[in-house]
Amino acid sequence: MRDWTGSVAFITGGAQGIGLGIARALAKRGVTLVLADVDEAALARSAEELAREVVVRTYGLDVRDRDAFAKAAEEVESELGPVDLLFNNAGIVPYAAARELSYDKWDLALGVNLNGVINGVQTFLPRMLERRAGYIVNTASGAGLVPDAGVLYVTTKFAVVGLSESLRQAVAGHGVDVSVLCPGPVDTGIVGNTRSWGEDVAVPAGLVPAVEAFLRGGPGIDDVGEVVLAGMRARRPWIFTGDEIRPLLEERMAALLAAL
Repeated sequence: MRDWTGSVAFITGGAQGIGLGIARALAKRGVTLVLADVDEAALARSAEELAREVVVRTYGLDVRDRDAFAKAAEEVESELGPVDLLFNNAGIVPYAAARELSYDKWDLALGVNLNGVINGVQTFLPRMLERRAGYIVNTASGAGLVPDAGVLYVTTKFAVVGLSESLRQAVAGHGVDVSVLCPGPVDTGIVGNTRSWGEDVAVPAGLVPAVEAFLRGGPGIDDVGEVVLAGMRARRPWIFTGDEIRPLLEERMAALLAAL
């Protein structure tokens, strides 16, 4: 088991939700934290909380912005040292019925949920490979393994799972580990946060109570943070927060095998 005390972690979506849960778990272990988020107010609150335990830096970062990613990486590694732990966690839960899909909605969903992960990987992976050290955790979803009708969200999360599984193979033997986090329901506030990106990609108001009740039925963000670190210690390819998708996953695997 690796001791990460003194390491530097870069967490996108780090000011709230699962990102904050991961940050809190890392803070307990003496990890220097870099929190990146689009929500400046949440960044300020989380930095004030976590700075009581460890060194914290914050960046107002839209993960679609490659130049901003590069600038943050340069500043962080110059001031704090190499980023050892990368958590590509920022994401939204965009929704559109089939008849309401548009290029703009696809661009937003892919830009944040997929390109945001790619940008994080491409910014920090070359540095990790050069040092032959690092750990990348990409946040996908249980919906990245078993689909539902939320085509925008599901498409991005399937892509993140595939990216992570392939990247894990590509960097094997180069000192870099990769895991993909596939959470089930977690009470993160993601439904409300997505609405701030535009009403036209938000979960319809009539469905919000049921969706939020479902999310509240899962573990809290602090429990998820501990689950993530346990998965990293075990170097698991996939990290789950529960087994809610088991029957759906079994059904999907059986159908795939039957189709061969």
